Amino acid sequence: MVKIGALAFLVVALSAVTLLLGRYTVTIPDFFRIVAGADIPGASFIVMENRIPRVLIGIMIGGAFGVAGAVFQTMLRNPLASPDIIGISYGASASAVFAIAFLGASGLVLSGFAMAGALAVALAIYFLSRRGAVAGYRLILVGIGFSAVLQSVVSFLLTRTDIRVASDALTWLNGSLNSSNWDRVTILFLALAVLTPAVVVLSRSLRGLELGDDTAAGLGVNVERSRLALIVTGVLLAAVATAAAGPVAFIAFLSGPIARRFLGGYRPLVTAALVGAVLVLAGDFLGANLLPGVSLPVGVITGVLGAPFLLWLLATSNRSGQGG
Repeated sequence: MVKIGALAFLVVALSAVTLLLGRYTVTIPDFFRIVAGADIPGASFIVMENRIPRVLIGIMIGGAFGVAGAVFQTMLRNPLASPDIIGISYGASASAVFAIAFLGASGLVLSGFAMAGALAVALAIYFLSRRGAVAGYRLILVGIGFSAVLQSVVSFLLTRTDIRVASDALTWLNGSLNSSNWDRVTILFLALAVLTPAVVVLSRSLRGLELGDDTAAGLGVNVERSRLALIVTGVLLAAVATAAAGPVAFIAFLSGPIARRFLGGYRPLVTAALVGAVLVLAGDFLGANLLPGVSLPVGVITGVLGAPFLLWLLATSNRSGQGG
């Protein structure tokens, strides 16, 4: 509980840093005056229309990606089984880029395409890897194959469209909080308000599946039904987060292992959600302020952090005999 409290405090601290600091500094008294309704030229717009929506979306997508990754990794008992590794996030990206490039979609329609693409890819992976029962490594290998194909599809779509449209689609390759607004905050909040109780209800089945299919069945868990429900719920969490900010690289992949390796196995979904929020907020602040005059998308920063972690995880898994 102390560790969860420390993570929650870190989320609050990073939120405060993002709200107050940056290229335009807002004092604490001015911040509370703005929130209370005061109109301070320049500062009011920056705080109310940019920074607060940005922080709220950062926290929510970080938590959604973190929980989605932890659900897949726990259910399949493999740290590589996260939505961004097995192609689900690329399903959302490919569908969104298609909708932007050829249908001119935006707003809710675009978010709907992203969610439908992620869900379609996830179900395709599930049924193609299903032979008697879903094996973790088989699902991961099928998912990695889908990821490679979908990356090629996205690249092809970008070459077939106008350069201005392609620039709008770049968010769906890297992930960014630059387009955060109150409409997206509202939609994302409502989606998570529906999905979070579903995760809570399914968490008991998840604990059983973590022990293996036979043990879970012995505990009264309907293995295939529970697995499918968890896959759909995890996919929807990743999809709504991707629809709000694009496929922020490696958050789903990193959050669960960090929560487990450095914080223990206590309430892994809660800790993964908090770790995800910390990673997104820290990555976004670094991206916006690391280089003078340059604003890097949060997905670029998390990608730089995630790639060496992936190599380290593969190396340590092989040494411990878990990688084969």
